[in-house]
Amino acid sequence: MAEPAARPPLLELRELRRHYSLPRERLFAPAPRVQALQGVDLRLEAGRALGIVGESGSGKSTLARAVLALDEPAQRGGGQVLLDGQDLLALPPEALRQARARMQMVFQDPYGSLDPRRRVGRIVAEPLAALTRLSPAEQTARVLETVQAVGLREADLQKYPHEFSGGQRQRIAIARALVTRPALIVADEPVSALDVSVQAQVLNLLAELRERFGLAYLLISHDLAVVNHVCDEILVLYRGRVVEQGSPLTLFRLAAHPYTQALLQAVPRLQASGRRRRAAAVTVERPAGACDYAQRCPHATPRCLAERPLLRNLDGAQRVACHHAEAILQLHTQTEESPP
Repeated sequence: MAEPAARPPLLELRELRRHYSLPRERLFAPAPRVQALQGVDLRLEAGRALGIVGESGSGKSTLARAVLALDEPAQRGGGQVLLDGQDLLALPPEALRQARARMQMVFQDPYGSLDPRRRVGRIVAEPLAALTRLSPAEQTARVLETVQAVGLREADLQKYPHEFSGGQRQRIAIARALVTRPALIVADEPVSALDVSVQAQVLNLLAELRERFGLAYLLISHDLAVVNHVCDEILVLYRGRVVEQGSPLTLFRLAAHPYTQALLQAVPRLQASGRRRRAAAVTVERPAGACDYAQRCPHATPRCLAERPLLRNLDGAQRVACHHAEAILQLHTQTEESPP
């Protein structure tokens, strides 16, 4: 008896590349291009949460737009975006519109993403009218159930966005994303525009909604502490490439890429554990085909300038794109264990 075919992951990216053309510097010169994504691969199973972290310009928001098939064909550089095994970039417009009911987005600025001229009830109901075939009565019931799930009241449906605080407006944006009952929510910096005291409340809400509705999250952030609160796995981007991937516990304790370690040092801590190794980053000229991080890396060697490291497995628990990951990890462990 033949074994059943393995179910594809909810979301899969294969060799995803994206570029953007810049204005010409001279009249007859070719337009320069920015390589925003350079061959990104990832898999996200249903009900799981994957965090994408990196500094500004690393390609995080471009990745979010690519997952939702929002970028223009001229900006595509190749690769596939598969949702339930379907390549979104190859779907005709009507099929793509139907697929979008299974994926929604929460934006960074809760006020800028909400129409100030419309009441909350209409804002939350918009995706239902556009992407589903529910009757008006079913839409009304779904909207009420959803706003209550995010901690708002029925009376709030008649208010306008300006009548709410920043945290409440982000709850409205989450309700709008949740109302179609998607399988995947892409959250692009969902708490960076909020006060610190409100960020934890919104992150706790995202975790609760994930358990209640079986959601999968693709959470974009520059802050490792944020993704650690919600995500099962973290993927670190630098200049459009994946440089490290692993569980939050693994990356927080055993980060093997110098860039990940630099991000971790930016996370506020109440008390430092042991001595922190501080090495001045070297400044070198990066030839084509070299490691993208060589100019900033304190561990750069001639090999880093001659050969770009590939993403490889490290002890089965994480993947890293660094020639010297084992040596860096050993040095980091010795430094953390040494007495102050």
